[in-house]
Amino acid sequence: MILILGRVIRLRRFMINLFYPYVPKEAIEAVVDVLRSRFIGQGPQVDRFEKIFCDHFNVKNAVSLNSGTAALATAYELIGIGPGDEVITTPLTCTATNIELLRLGAKLVWADISPDTLCIDRESVKSKLTSKTKAIVQVHLGGLRAECADIQYDTRRIPVVSDAAQALGIFTGDYTCCSFQAIKQITTIDGGMLIAPSFAEAHKAKLLRWFGIDRDKKIANNWQAYKERKMIFDIEVLGTKRHMNDVAAAMGVVGIAHYDHVMGVRYEQFSKYKELLSDVRGLRIIDSIDNTCWLCTVIVERRDDFVKKLFEADIDSNVVQVRNDIYKVFGGKRQDLPVMNELEEKYLSIPLGPHITMDDVEYICKIIKGGW
Repeated sequence: MILILGRVIRLRRFMINLFYPYVPKEAIEAVVDVLRSRFIGQGPQVDRFEKIFCDHFNVKNAVSLNSGTAALATAYELIGIGPGDEVITTPLTCTATNIELLRLGAKLVWADISPDTLCIDRESVKSKLTSKTKAIVQVHLGGLRAECADIQYDTRRIPVVSDAAQALGIFTGDYTCCSFQAIKQITTIDGGMLIAPSFAEAHKAKLLRWFGIDRDKKIANNWQAYKERKMIFDIEVLGTKRHMNDVAAAMGVVGIAHYDHVMGVRYEQFSKYKELLSDVRGLRIIDSIDNTCWLCTVIVERRDDFVKKLFEADIDSNVVQVRNDIYKVFGGKRQDLPVMNELEEKYLSIPLGPHITMDDVEYICKIIKGGW
């Protein structure tokens, strides 16, 4: 920046990115330590990460996995979702939320979104319930809390899976699925965590993540198996390979130590956006009472003009998520969802996170307030 005649002029040489990974120096050191150790696959760091995660967020039954998608897949399998089962879900999410349902053969039932949060709308969900409803999937989109827990059909309580990939810190529903992908609040490069509703389901999730094998029992009995030259455990669950490794877990441990700082930065920036953009005509910031501020999403008129104005000022922006129902894999048909259809061409996310400064936020607001 330079000061000319009392005015601050910003000289930009690079784009203000929408996303950028937050990797503390200590995470790099932790990874090097693991790489120099005996365990680089699933080992003591994975156990440590799961414990520290539970302690920090005051939750139980956390099972680490190699992605948020794997956490979703595991939750769906624990519920027992299979061919023909109806699952009520949102179209406005990362495709990972719904791809895993298709893989299991489920029938997707699209619910509309809330105009206030863009998350799945509770009343729309209730209108879609039938005797065939197997589960409800709610997505805390952009860090905003969805409100579909504790929904019943007649006297039957419907299991709720919360996709909290974008909302680390919100734990609602029966199963919460977190993501530690590269640009999330905590990154392990890629990784996930499933918070199961019971110890028994967490144990089964651990079987599902490693070929159906009880690793703890296997390790404890390795010497006996060697001495007796026989198999002393069996595989009764059809699992796969989706566990976390110690390299990723070491990054996760450091990430949790930095979590409060990262969230503080996000809250401060989001509050500044709300303060400076509150009186801008044709723009509304999406917010809720419980917001972990992964995205700063706005509803704007003439979105293409808005994006062009930001781009010309070296400011990145993106819709981030495209409604899933229009993809061929999901049927390729725009559903009759009034709010989704109305807002489809209006929502957009602008930069937020520790990779930008408060000066950047003020600059972005200045550009927006100049009109588009």
